[in-house]
Amino acid sequence: MKKSLLALTTASLLALSGAANADWSATVNLASDYTFNGVSQTSNDPALQASLDYSRDNGFYAGSWASNVDFGGGDDTDTEWDFYIGKYYQLDEKFSLDAGIAYYTYHGASYSDDYNYPEAYAKFGYQSDAGQTEMNFWYSWDYFGVDVDHYIAMIAHTVTVTEGHNVRISFDRSLSDDENKWAWDGKNGYNHYRLEYMTSYKGFDFSLALEDTNMDIDTADSRVVFSVSRTFGL
Repeated sequence: MKKSLLALTTASLLALSGAANADWSATVNLASDYTFNGVSQTSNDPALQASLDYSRDNGFYAGSWASNVDFGGGDDTDTEWDFYIGKYYQLDEKFSLDAGIAYYTYHGASYSDDYNYPEAYAKFGYQSDAGQTEMNFWYSWDYFGVDVDHYIAMIAHTVTVTEGHNVRISFDRSLSDDENKWAWDGKNGYNHYRLEYMTSYKGFDFSLALEDTNMDIDTADSRVVFSVSRTFGL
């Protein structure tokens, strides 16, 4: 299952390279930390990340994203490389839906691919005069390769403070279906809070975020994360 999904996504990207009414783009991002739902994936160190994305006018998209990682504890895994495919639906003037599937892969040690896992997601959006509201959900049936169901639910709201300056506040909860197979700080779930300021300048996108979780571990305590990125059309 793992290899077939990865092969399907890769093949889809290659097959679409000559399609009409489509756009390719690449993004490079430098972050002071790579946090995944509030948990550092780089042992609180900086991350260099890059993505390659394909999109069509009908809302279909596919892409690949990579980052350095460091799980500490003598683990030699050093790279995360993900693939995703999905479709964005503008349901009407206010409501939207983004649904797809992703596949996370890990590299650097002989055992790193044991961590590979699939994930399905659905993201609901509502646009109003008060800003953009989101209800997002993720589900994996083999989280981190340990054969456990994993769920994430998020609510977020983004407001435009002034033109070109946005603030996003979000809350999400991660849950493991079996804490004997996967747990965080000895628990089957945890909460994550994030307040983010976003702006752009001369083609660069900047983000400054304050985030925290309710876990008492060094890689998930309160922190400020800064990132700068640039997207290039291909």
